Amino acid sequence: MGAVVLLVLATVLGQRRLPARLDLAAEAAGRVAVLDREGQLLHAAHDGGWNLHERVALQEIPLLLREAFVTAEDRRYWQHGGIDWRARTAAVWQNLRAGGAQRGASTISEQVVRLLNPRPRTLWSRWVEGWEAMRLEARYSKAEILEFYLNQVPYASNRRGVLAAARLHFGRHLDTLSESEMLALAVLVRAPSRLSREPAALRAGIQRLLSALQQTGVVSKADAQRVSAQGLQLKRHSQGAQAPHFQREVERRALAIGSAARAQVRSSLDAPLQHLTESYLDERLKDLSREGARQGAVLIVEVPGNRVRAWAVNDQEHPDVVGVDSVRSPRQPGSTLKPLLYALAMERGWDATTLIDDSPLAERVNHGLHQYRNYSRVHYGAVTVREALGNSLNIPAVRALQHVGGADFLERLHLLGMDSLAAHPNVYGDGLALGNGEVSLYELVQAYTALASQGRWQPLTVFEDDLEPRRSRRGYAPQAARTINAILADPAARQLEFGEGAVLRFPAATAVKTGTSSDYRDAWAVAYDGRYVVGVWVGNLSGRETEGITGARGPALLTRSLLAVLAPDTRALQQAELKLQPEPSSGVVTAPAEGPLLLQPFNGLQLAMDPRIPDELEAFEFQLAWNQIPHAVHWLLDGVRVATSSEPYWSWPLRPGVHRLRAQVVADDGQPLETPEVSFQVR
Repeated sequence: MGAVVLLVLATVLGQRRLPARLDLAAEAAGRVAVLDREGQLLHAAHDGGWNLHERVALQEIPLLLREAFVTAEDRRYWQHGGIDWRARTAAVWQNLRAGGAQRGASTISEQVVRLLNPRPRTLWSRWVEGWEAMRLEARYSKAEILEFYLNQVPYASNRRGVLAAARLHFGRHLDTLSESEMLALAVLVRAPSRLSREPAALRAGIQRLLSALQQTGVVSKADAQRVSAQGLQLKRHSQGAQAPHFQREVERRALAIGSAARAQVRSSLDAPLQHLTESYLDERLKDLSREGARQGAVLIVEVPGNRVRAWAVNDQEHPDVVGVDSVRSPRQPGSTLKPLLYALAMERGWDATTLIDDSPLAERVNHGLHQYRNYSRVHYGAVTVREALGNSLNIPAVRALQHVGGADFLERLHLLGMDSLAAHPNVYGDGLALGNGEVSLYELVQAYTALASQGRWQPLTVFEDDLEPRRSRRGYAPQAARTINAILADPAARQLEFGEGAVLRFPAATAVKTGTSSDYRDAWAVAYDGRYVVGVWVGNLSGRETEGITGARGPALLTRSLLAVLAPDTRALQQAELKLQPEPSSGVVTAPAEGPLLLQPFNGLQLAMDPRIPDELEAFEFQLAWNQIPHAVHWLLDGVRVATSSEPYWSWPLRPGVHRLRAQVVADDGQPLETPEVSFQVR
């Protein structure tokens, strides 16, 4: 009697709580269904957790599929109360005769309990699960339990549920499957990974299931023969864009701004481009893995608007795991900070022709000396800023940092969103010019959008709709940004160190900058053509060195390939053309101290609309020249106020005709000023 009491007590104490609901409403409430920019649901990140977004109601699951599962997994499901004692007794007897475990007798309810409360596979756990299954059936209906099971049953590749499995193996929805494909889903759950690789064993399992269905009267003999004759092609179908890290970013930001109440959020992701980017990154990393690179990331942003169109992460060491997000992981950026440094120097009086001394340089570090060297160990004497930046020379970059000041450069990087550089300027010293700090690919690309947008900076967004408050500001003076763009897009500027540089010589006008951290741990490339900024990082998150992979040898080829795919779109917006020619100092329009002037358009300008481009996509940027930062600018076209901006520029949708433009500028003290009126024509 005492043993029985102890058994009862242990059984009661060994049981766990059951959920208040089986529809996973609480779990789904903390998650947001992420749509792509076209409003299509992005495929879920398959990490083995609950299937929250690929569920289907029981009545929408084909009847044959439901019957097949019940017949294969729990033939007396509709009769028992959670434990099939008849099946369990038969299984025990069969296992005893065989001298080992050959047959299980878990009911569907017991399998659901196992999903809800995972335990080690022991005889005791089987005993406790049976009693929990009886409690489960006392609380929920058979239909609710079966619906939960069919939506959460595990399959290969971390998929859960019959809908996800149908998309994985057949690339289609449940209601488009053939009878043999439905039966295959019911058989695969027994050993998903093995049976998906062994078509003969899968076929045999389908035949056994067909016989069982025929015995129970679910299918007739004629139907069974017809299904047996059906073809079955089982293979892994591409799930399109995965972007699990991007989806997490969207969910995090949506919850932060309170958008989860809508259940669905339209993101900025371009699903076809994301899928292509993932494929390209995977292929490139497979090539580079022979040289020691195991991880990589790509971020593609469309300007203006700074919307993220692709966010790809690849880990060759753990391909089936949603691990560390390389887009958000800080790494040493190498020479990729140099364009941002020289742009600041140009605001402080330098230009492309300013001479810098490229000679051996040793600086005091604590109680010792640090010898700075160029990558090639060659010194060129007096070089221009164009040559120093184009050839990514190290010593001129250090002298540029000394010119602008380390604290000021770090402050500018913070203004551009590089929050990872959180240490005091003295911690980085002059090495900041060469990328001795750590920034993420996200931060780097975000900063480069200021150059691609002619100096205008705006934080990146992962939403297609305007869910986040985003105020743009001036990151750099427009002339400084244009000069940097011109240098980075000029192959001739790279001749000293890179020669012809075939990989860096893009077929269309493209600004490109590469970077390599010390000991070849990180390789970077950022390229932009006026509409897209493409950033790539390749390396090892562990910090392990690669075998000499540089930015030019590793990721640059990937930026080139991706921009080649995007090339047809780079001409879609006239306002997005990459302005590469720096304005000579003699031709710069300088606003007089007494008032602002219109920099663009100028009086007499003639513009022509492109007949190949939809009219609604063509735009022209109005620009103001003034020696102060305006509080507000009212743009008056043909005597009518068409817009008000907080920045000294505004993109005007092109409209044919002869137009007159002036701007009313409100200074910080509230004083209104007005520019002279200019006349221009659009044909």
